Amino acid sequence: MSRLIVLDTETTGIEPSEGHRIIEIGCTEIVDREIIESNEYHQYIQPERLVGDSERIHGIKDSFLKNKPKFEEIAEEFLEYIEGATLVIHNALFDLGFLNHELQRMGVEQTIEDNCTIIDSLEISKQQRPGGMHNLDALCRRFEIDASARTVHGALLDAQILAQVYLAMTGGQSTLFNENQSSQQNSEVTISRVDSNRAKIKVVLANKEELKAHNTYFEHS
Repeated sequence: MSRLIVLDTETTGIEPSEGHRIIEIGCTEIVDREIIESNEYHQYIQPERLVGDSERIHGIKDSFLKNKPKFEEIAEEFLEYIEGATLVIHNALFDLGFLNHELQRMGVEQTIEDNCTIIDSLEISKQQRPGGMHNLDALCRRFEIDASARTVHGALLDAQILAQVYLAMTGGQSTLFNENQSSQQNSEVTISRVDSNRAKIKVVLANKEELKAHNTYFEHS
């Protein structure tokens, strides 16, 4: 059985093509429809730019991120964590766009989709209830999941909440489909499936000079 990992990111904006970067990655694991909190992945990331107006969304300040690692410093560990897993992401194209942009900046040609199967919980929600609201808060209300701790967006907290939502939306409760129909719909929202002959993503770690530059980042600002 493939590993199921629920993933979320926080970023400095909505378009990586405009120079926006990832500032937080949060993941939690589901095994046999049970959330495994002991095997979570969580990392704040120095984006090498100011967070700007996005602070009002996630509450993460530039000063907090000042000494956090850059993406290339955590990339290998992160990729090893998700290697070969099925990722559950809400509005997957957004998070994948940022993650793949970070890999491209490192000179990595492969994408997350080359190494992981992707399920978009947003698409599942749209199929189950066309015309409804499909953001995470609305889904928590629909499935009666406590989201009171979600005063601002946070990657790990949102991944933990989404894991509960995903189990509810695929468990037969509050759905317009019977079990067979639900299974069929869920398979249709998979963005990509992994080639079993794939090569692992190659990660080039920062050299001493780059690490020194990172450690003195913002020193004179």
